[in-house]
Amino acid sequence: MTARRRRPHLDVDHLIDDPRTHIVVCCGSGGVGKTTTAAALGLRAAERGRQVVVLTIDPARRLAQSMGLNELDNVPRKVTGVDVGAGGGLDAMMLDMKRTFDEVVEAHTTPDRARQILANPFYQALSSSFAGTQEYMAMEKLGQLRRRDQWDLVVVDTPPSRSALDFLDAPERLGSFLDGRLIRLLGGPARTGGKAYRKVFQAGFNVVTGALTKVLGGELLRDVQTFVNALDTMFGGFRERAEQTYALLQRPETSFLVVAVPEQDALREASYFVDRLSEEAMPLAGLVLNRLHVGDAGGISEEQAVAGAERLEALDGHELTASLLRLHADRLAAAAHDRRTAERFSAAHPDVPVAPVQALPTDVHDLEGLREIGRLLAG
Repeated sequence: MTARRRRPHLDVDHLIDDPRTHIVVCCGSGGVGKTTTAAALGLRAAERGRQVVVLTIDPARRLAQSMGLNELDNVPRKVTGVDVGAGGGLDAMMLDMKRTFDEVVEAHTTPDRARQILANPFYQALSSSFAGTQEYMAMEKLGQLRRRDQWDLVVVDTPPSRSALDFLDAPERLGSFLDGRLIRLLGGPARTGGKAYRKVFQAGFNVVTGALTKVLGGELLRDVQTFVNALDTMFGGFRERAEQTYALLQRPETSFLVVAVPEQDALREASYFVDRLSEEAMPLAGLVLNRLHVGDAGGISEEQAVAGAERLEALDGHELTASLLRLHADRLAAAAHDRRTAERFSAAHPDVPVAPVQALPTDVHDLEGLREIGRLLAG
């Protein structure tokens, strides 16, 4: 038997029907269909009786369009047109990275201190563009949604990172940065102990900040110091929530779906992610293999189609038939390529269940398209 025949099948309906499943995280490299997969899963789960919210991080805003919404923002919005006969419902939202960071600040400090932080130029830059902030805030928002009783299933479309591994690394990276020695030092002597210690600390602090002023410039350094002093009551909170996020992701109520397409780079990234999830003891449900080309089970072979096209091309009046044969041969070649690529992944990860999703002739742009993807996901 081939690896293709041996690989276990991912039962998507069993996953979303299981009342013990409360979080599904769709992850993978960029451009593999995570957003569409997350939306299709959310719609299918809602129409099978679950109360679902889909959290997307998608700059193209395709999810809003396919769900018939004028826009998505940081507030969950009801999706109309969903069949609620089974008692379910569907909301959708798009992560606003900066607004979520603002909410964290407002929730964990006093109103006066929050105003200081939100107005600080260094904070504004940090909350908008610091590497890893988007991934960290996606996890913050996931925690917020899970703590509410309104939904029993949260489907997360992870950020389009350069590497899928950034999603797991970012919370710890941002927490370490905000809780690190340099940031603490920039808080100045206000954090230090007795008078004698403060005197010694001040001398060392002046040396360090003098050097940083030459590198960063005095104005930026003052912004950083002001930000750190205002953020003093929140130190440790970022690391604590990062740890809570990891614990949430490791619990049995969470399932990870790695999404890929039958291309070498995408499946290499998927392989890395599968290994990392295993190392971190995070629950992997399986692989969604999108945009598979499927060849005809019967009919003429690729070689026969090419040979027939070559013969017809030598004759007058058979150009259309020859073109159709070429098209058929290309389709069979693409299907063979996808099959070989998928089999290499399965050979490396024989225990990972796979849900193959056939390539559609057109892009998904409405609820019916998402339903079709859901049907394909469910096999």
